[in-house]
Formats: sequence, C-alpha cells, structure tokens
Amino acid sequence: MSREADTVHTDQGSIARLQALIGQLRDNAKVRLHLQDGSTITGIVSVVPTVQNFVDAAGVEGVNGAVKLIDNDRPAWSATVTLDTIARVEHLDSVAYGTSQT
Repeated sequence: MSREADTVHTDQGSIARLQALIGQLRDNAKVRLHLQDGSTITGIVSVVPTVQNFVDAAGVEGVNGAVKLIDNDRPAWSATVTLDTIARVEHLDSVAYGTSQT
C-alpha cells in the first residue's frame, strides 16, 4: 500500500524535475535549500532521496519524495523536506557525487 503525501505528481515534467533534484542532493553534501515559499534551510544530506509512490488526500496515486537533512553541530536536529517544495539547491561544499557514510 502506498503512503500518503500532501501532493503527488503524475506528469512527466514534474517527475523529471524531482529526479533532477535528486541528482543535486548527494549523500553527505552540505546544502542550502531555497524553498518555493521563499524560506531556506541548511543542512547535510543524510541519505540520497528517491522518488516514491504516494497517494494524496483525494486518492490520486503519483510520485513525490523527501530529503532528510542533519547538522553535525546540532546533533538533535534534523529536517525532512518534500522534494516538490524545493525551488533551488545551493551547494555549500565540494561534495558533488556523495561519499560513503560507512
């Protein structure tokens, strides 16, 4: 059974945009996410996100995804950001392809 999401995407253009964002959110990259609402959030990508199947409140099945950010300077802090709320990814370090966390 699919999980629920506030918004899901079914058109190829939106899905391609989500997949392009995933390509910018590499494991261990320090990023500042510029969100659609004008706010920003900064952290380290803890796990490379994936596009997954979800169902919205109206029962429409589609895709979306989320990225989890952490901050080594604030061990108790983390944030999960839905991919479709991201307007732009700003890289704050040189991690382009990710590194192993193991």
